[in-house]
Amino acid sequence: MEPFTMAAVASAVTTVTSGALSGAGGEMGRRSSEALAGLVRRMRRRDADPEPDPGTPEDRGVRADESPLLPATDEERRELARQLWESSRTSPGFARDVTAWLRETGWLGSRAVPAVAPGASRPRMLPPANAAFTDREALPDQIARVLDGEERADGVPAVVVLVGPGGIGKTAAAVHCAHRLTERFPDGQLYIDLRGQSATTALTPSEALVRLLDALRVPTGRLPADERRLSELYRDRTAERRMVVVLDNAHSERQVRPLLTAAPESLAIITSRYRLDRLAADPGAKVIRLDPLTTADSVRLLTRIVGRDATAGRGPGPGVAAVAERCGGIPLALCETGARVAVREHLTWDTVERQLSERAHRREQEALSMDDRSARGAVDLTTDVTYGELSPRAALLYRMLGVWPWPGITVGAARKAVDAADDDEARALLDELAGVHLLEEVGEERYRFHDLVRDHAARCGEAEDRHADRAAAVRRVVGWYLGFAAAADLRVIPGRWRLGPAYARLAPPAADRDPEDGRLALAELRAERENLAAAVRAAEHHGFDELAWQLCEAMWGLHLRLGFHEQWVETHLKGVAAARRSAAEFGDPRAEGRVLVQLAFARMGLESWPEAEEALVNAAAADERAGHHRGQASAVEALGLLRLKQWRYPEAQRSFEEARQVLGRIRPGDDGAADVPRALALLDHHTGRALRGQERYGEAVRRLHEALAHFRALPEPDLYNEGRVYMSLGETHLDAGDAEAARVCLDEAIATMGREGAELQHADAAEMRARCARALGDPAAEAGDLRTAVALYETVGDQASVERVRARLAEVTE
Repeated sequence: MEPFTMAAVASAVTTVTSGALSGAGGEMGRRSSEALAGLVRRMRRRDADPEPDPGTPEDRGVRADESPLLPATDEERRELARQLWESSRTSPGFARDVTAWLRETGWLGSRAVPAVAPGASRPRMLPPANAAFTDREALPDQIARVLDGEERADGVPAVVVLVGPGGIGKTAAAVHCAHRLTERFPDGQLYIDLRGQSATTALTPSEALVRLLDALRVPTGRLPADERRLSELYRDRTAERRMVVVLDNAHSERQVRPLLTAAPESLAIITSRYRLDRLAADPGAKVIRLDPLTTADSVRLLTRIVGRDATAGRGPGPGVAAVAERCGGIPLALCETGARVAVREHLTWDTVERQLSERAHRREQEALSMDDRSARGAVDLTTDVTYGELSPRAALLYRMLGVWPWPGITVGAARKAVDAADDDEARALLDELAGVHLLEEVGEERYRFHDLVRDHAARCGEAEDRHADRAAAVRRVVGWYLGFAAAADLRVIPGRWRLGPAYARLAPPAADRDPEDGRLALAELRAERENLAAAVRAAEHHGFDELAWQLCEAMWGLHLRLGFHEQWVETHLKGVAAARRSAAEFGDPRAEGRVLVQLAFARMGLESWPEAEEALVNAAAADERAGHHRGQASAVEALGLLRLKQWRYPEAQRSFEEARQVLGRIRPGDDGAADVPRALALLDHHTGRALRGQERYGEAVRRLHEALAHFRALPEPDLYNEGRVYMSLGETHLDAGDAEAARVCLDEAIATMGREGAELQHADAAEMRARCARALGDPAAEAGDLRTAVALYETVGDQASVERVRARLAEVTE
């Protein structure tokens, strides 16, 4: 019997090689890729010389022409899998090696994962339900009939599409129904705003999938690069779960289809301003059009917002009905009007109706007439009146926030938008706008516009404010986001060199700071990720080039640690262009190379290898032109890292040596001189890895020990990177067949990563230590190390690794 199937090899090769450059799979993915490279080398040597003299591990060098290339296409991956399988069939020894590799990658002996594994995420992402929700009480019953109806095909998930114009209450209806049906979907509720009001604002399917998988606790750094595999992973993570998924503000069928789960007991509720007719045919969605509220239901909604007792004291019934008529049955307009009445104790319905009537007449006189029964017309009418009663400062904030479509509005950004005295003033102004429903509060001290209201705010600004004042408001907000991002980035990766002047006034974190501080800073950056991308777009649009490229640099820690590669590429393409323009106008000539290097890492994450290499070559050339040796060395080092991932080990080694030569041109007092010792230590580590990839184990060990010595000699300790070198030493000794020496190094790595609070690296080192125990025939120690790894992966929420290691632990303890 074959020890494994061709299908198992093909699956493992595809998974490992497709994620090798993007970082999907983390350290385990990298290690599996490098182990596969070793298998390929041994296979080719055996094919060339069936009875080679193995020599000693230290003597087994690999010629440059023996170094394989990472397969980059599906055809190349299938061919490699076929070769591995065929070689395994003719060589029992090689078959054992492939079997061990398959076990390490989690493909051999894998067991079915339950629909909701122990500790798996049951997301609760639904926004709060609206207490004033009115006139959609039949909807939950309609959706229940879809779930239970005879027309629903067996095994097909239920899909409902709520269609209607902006402001009609689609989001409130979808959220209300999802809350009402939660008992039927115990495995969780997903919600995402697809921002599909227009093609320019709509999220891409890939970005939406990243957010949904993030909510399902799939680490973003381990996500595949392309939309197809993201969608496959999403379907896998939702398989057999009973979940409700609300896809709000969809723009098109193309945007929605990859987000539909295949779980037969699930429900998707989609809202859209567009008809999405093809979803009715496939997957058989039930399309429900939401119409304006009747006058009676409009009165009921106003009553709920203002309060029944208060409503009764505001005048006769016909006054309420007349206001309801003026609002056109549009819930957004009704909510605005009701909120305004609720905060004005002596405002009567007759007065409100008169104000709306006068404003409608004025719009006709100004040739601004709209059909008041349309959503936009009704919202414009009520917003005009509400806006007219704002305090001057709140009205100014309303207009200045409307200049740019910020995904979220925070207190700090609002303070800068109107140059407020302090956060307390900004909070009071935001409360005033939210109190009359011009802003929606979507989280603690976080607000957003409905797009129809923001459009009104922007038009008010164009009519009342100078262009220069509006641009200045945007500049202040962008500058605030830059300051925020730079301060957080400095806490995420304190030791790296920075270029932008935004860092000049910041003090580095204290050496004895809480280990949690870096993680907290990363969480802060993550929470503002969309606003930071919007700030880059705003800077580009308004010509704030020196802010645009600095924002990109300040997002390095965020993207390096968490991915989000589509956004990364989008912002950094803008950043490169901004840096180039800025340099041409007496800006910093070093900026272009800096942002190009970061763009290259984003390209790697999307598996765009030629584009990544091109960006790094251009970065090195740009820095050489600028006479910036530190930047040039960084670009050449990154090129070496790219080649390392591509199994181009001799070329990678040459890149690291070239980077060392460039660093040698930096003299005391030159730009980047203070960072040279740490940069050299990193290059020693990289070179050791490149030598290990060539199976030059003795040289690799010596170079890695040099890296340790250099890190220990730094004025500021870099314990994290010391721990990484110990992990590389452990891997090298393991590959060379010396499990005892590997375990000694990994003990040091585990102790260091434990002190640093680096749970993922700690877990990875524990897994490698388990390999040592297995090689030494110590199953008790192997089980103990695997239990340690499971506990650490559970701490960081890496459920995929938990499942993989538990499967191995079950084999050990059976």
